Amino acid sequence: MAQGAQPLTLSGWRTRWAGTAPGLAVIGVLLAVLATGLWALLSVAAPTGTLRLDAYVGGVVVFSLVQGALSALLSVGLAVPVARALFRRGDFPLRTLLVRLMGLPMVVPTIVGVIAIVILFGRQGWLNQAWGALGFGGRIDIYGLHGILLAHLFFNLPFATRLILSGLATIPQAQWRQASQLGLTGSQVLRWIEYPVLREVIPGILGIVFLLCFTSFAIVLALGGGPPNATLEVAIYQALRFEFDVGRAAQLAGIQLVVCLGVYAAILRLGRPVESDLAATAAVRRPDADTGMARLVDTMAIGLALLLLLGPLLALASRIAAGPLIDVLASYALWAATGRSLAVGATAGLLSLAAGWGILTAARALRQVHGRPGLARAAELTGSMILVVPPMVLGAGLFLAVRDWVDPFAAGLLLVVLVNAGMGLPFIIRILGPALDRAGRRYGRLGESLGLRRWHRFVYADWPEVRASAGLALALVTCLSFGDFGVIALFGSSDTATLPFLLYERMGAYRMDQAAVVAGWLLALCVLLFVAVERLVGGRERR
Repeated sequence: MAQGAQPLTLSGWRTRWAGTAPGLAVIGVLLAVLATGLWALLSVAAPTGTLRLDAYVGGVVVFSLVQGALSALLSVGLAVPVARALFRRGDFPLRTLLVRLMGLPMVVPTIVGVIAIVILFGRQGWLNQAWGALGFGGRIDIYGLHGILLAHLFFNLPFATRLILSGLATIPQAQWRQASQLGLTGSQVLRWIEYPVLREVIPGILGIVFLLCFTSFAIVLALGGGPPNATLEVAIYQALRFEFDVGRAAQLAGIQLVVCLGVYAAILRLGRPVESDLAATAAVRRPDADTGMARLVDTMAIGLALLLLLGPLLALASRIAAGPLIDVLASYALWAATGRSLAVGATAGLLSLAAGWGILTAARALRQVHGRPGLARAAELTGSMILVVPPMVLGAGLFLAVRDWVDPFAAGLLLVVLVNAGMGLPFIIRILGPALDRAGRRYGRLGESLGLRRWHRFVYADWPEVRASAGLALALVTCLSFGDFGVIALFGSSDTATLPFLLYERMGAYRMDQAAVVAGWLLALCVLLFVAVERLVGGRERR
């Protein structure tokens, strides 16, 4: 011990590590919830012996893999020319608006996107009516694999486009100046400048989109067309909800968890992380931007993306205008479901934000105060661990864990809040983490020298720095929970129906006019909720 150094007493140890205690407690609770759900699945699956790989299970596994792979390949494959077009047209006046529109599917609830696609492409949809009016025979059938792929394109092509565009934005300006000096052609620009970046980011994006499509529930349930096109998520739901075959549900959940773990491990190994906020959006001078062929290709790519994105939403808007708007909005069922959805969304969002804040402050203390960056990274990865546990798997595990003590359907909304709060944690950590770290670097030493307590440090140092990010994160998680259909489909009933559950009931009863109005109400509330939460929490000024 150095001369003059004081030994670390118990009270000093407590003071030094006090900043990590809330975060470590959150991590412990999160791991306990995950372990409880997974243990319940294992305890039910183990007595059944070996996995029953009958024709049904084999077909479900194969179809889940095939539709996930095809959806990922189509979404990312078509996103590449769209992202290149938006990047190449940096001087296009509407470029910023188009990029913002690419983020619209993140706010649109999945079940709303499904009904919008049905209204456009369904048996009585716009395209079929136009097809018949022109005198052509046959009809477009939206139900089946092609309908699932189309819906996944609607949601994932814009998401993949934004990620690829973010990757292209990292190309140094010096490379573009050199390319202009050398007069490189379009194919040479693609080969020598863009391809090295695409080769790094696309594997990770493919993995993320595959996971999203592989664990897709509402899209497959509504557009699959029956058991032959069921995925693992839908099969788990059917096994618990209709057959109450807990053994089969546990085994299917185990298969899904193994596949998700494998894909997530591949993403960490092969994919380069890509920020999705488009930090660099400045226009660049490209030698291949002014050719006639480049303009034609870019126009076709952007036009196709806008048609796919806006076509279903415009069809939904027209159906709402012609629907029983007053009758539906005056119904008690709609307002009761709205209240439940708001309660679920707000509670899950606040719970997720509080848990994420605890994890991130613990990680910051480990990194900046204790010099343990490895432990800090482990804490953040633990908070994002729920990415590899699909919502239906976690919901099924909690269903099995609590059924001996309480009625899972009676406690359904509480379980929905818990699962959605956990599913929102990766978004909280991704959005809020950099801002909280930045606040620590700027004001951490000053706060310690002034002897600020944790509450004063939060008010005067952390919150002004992270407020905008906290507002964005809370708004996103609240809206995702508000419009979630996956978990409520397992636990919901007419007495606990949320808006997505009510919408699916109307679709199942073939009341498409009422369903369209409910979908419009749900979408409008999602947008208003996102704007209100981001503005109230994040403030008017964005850093």
